[in-house]
Amino acid sequence: MTGAWTIYRRELAGLFLSPLAWVLLALALAFNGFFFVVSIKGYQGDIGQSMSFLLGGSLTFWMLVVLLPPLLTMRMFSEEARTGVLEFLLTAPVTDLAVVLGKLGAATTLMAVMWSSSLFYGVVAAALGTAPDWTPLLSGVFGAILVSGLFCSVGLAVSALSNTPLLAAFFAVIANVAILSLPYIDVLLALPPTSPVRVALGHANVITQFQASFVVGAFDTKHALFFVVWTAFFTFLATRFLEARRWW
Repeated sequence: MTGAWTIYRRELAGLFLSPLAWVLLALALAFNGFFFVVSIKGYQGDIGQSMSFLLGGSLTFWMLVVLLPPLLTMRMFSEEARTGVLEFLLTAPVTDLAVVLGKLGAATTLMAVMWSSSLFYGVVAAALGTAPDWTPLLSGVFGAILVSGLFCSVGLAVSALSNTPLLAAFFAVIANVAILSLPYIDVLLALPPTSPVRVALGHANVITQFQASFVVGAFDTKHALFFVVWTAFFTFLATRFLEARRWW
């Protein structure tokens, strides 16, 4: 998969040279910093509760993971298709899967940089005499990266279907919201508690899977595997959609 590494470096350099990526990163960091200060005041100085709020225990966290990945990935295929660059990429000696993995890795890396800022808050708190519990903090950052990778893969799959970046971002956000809303379909359908569909939808609950493990610091491989499988599924879709472009 040497091609994936080459694509990864190319895309990562492109992201960090892009004004949009820096603007999104700055806004996300300011957003996180503001709500971290607010949560400290709300929890009366409880650093652990504030970190949990910042990393999965609040609506603000889920807003960021729903909105930012589509904005990062919206141009990765759609813009290249519109400008004709994608045609050269598809004829290069690199597999479609390597292209998707390289782009996915670059987008997820940028999200990882953003979430890693939470570690800085922990260091500052420790320097001021109130050290956080590092286990839930580290697991929260790791979980946030996994969730971001999932939604980045969704954004890539949608981007591979569109030639318009803004449309790709819009439909990727809709898809992300739909994934988060899957477990609540049983409420609309009024399914009985023992219904296999309801049980399946419950297991597909992204928020519950995240909060049951990463927020509390009790790392469980089955929860990590949940996000890896979902990410692999959308990576597979993005690869198939990219292959289909050869016939468009």
